[in-house]
Amino acid sequence: MASSFSCLAAFFVAILVQFLLVSASTKSIDAICQHVTGKRFCLKTLSAYPPAASATTTFQAVRAAIHIAKSYAEKCRKFTEKTAKENPKPKDQFMDCQDAYLRIILSLRSAAGELKESPETSNYDVMVCTDQTTMVKNLVGKNRDVASNTIMKMTLMMNKLIVIAVGATEALSL
Repeated sequence: MASSFSCLAAFFVAILVQFLLVSASTKSIDAICQHVTGKRFCLKTLSAYPPAASATTTFQAVRAAIHIAKSYAEKCRKFTEKTAKENPKPKDQFMDCQDAYLRIILSLRSAAGELKESPETSNYDVMVCTDQTTMVKNLVGKNRDVASNTIMKMTLMMNKLIVIAVGATEALSL
C-alpha cells in the first residue's frame, strides 16, 4: 500500500514539475511576444522551437529567439551565395545580398553576446538588421526572376524573425 502511494505521489510530482516548466516557458514566450506586432506568429514560432519552448527563464527564451533569426539569416546567406554562383547576370546584386545577410548574422551574433551585460546594446544590434533587409529589398525587389522572388520571400520572413528578436531584447530591457 505504501509503495502504491509512493508511486502515485511520484507521478503527481512529475506532472506538477512538467506543468511548472511549461508554465515558465509560456510566461517567457508571452513576455517576448507582448512586444511584437505579429503576436500570433511570434507565439507560434517560439512555441515550435524546442529551445524557446523549454526555456525556464526569459533570458533563455530571448537567446533562443535571437538564435532562430541568426539560423535563418545563415540559411538566406547560403542561398544568396549559391544563387550568385549560378546566375551570372544579376550576380553583383546577389553578392550584395549575401553580404547583407552576413552583416545580419554578425549583428545577431553580437546581440547574443551583449544580452547579459547590455540588453539595450543587444536591442540596437538586432534593430540595425532591418537596414540590411531594406538593402536586400532595394537590390532585388523589382527583379522578376525566380531567384530574386525567392530572396524577397526569404527577406520578408527574415523581417518577421527580426521583429521577434527585437521584442525579445525589449523583454530583457524591462
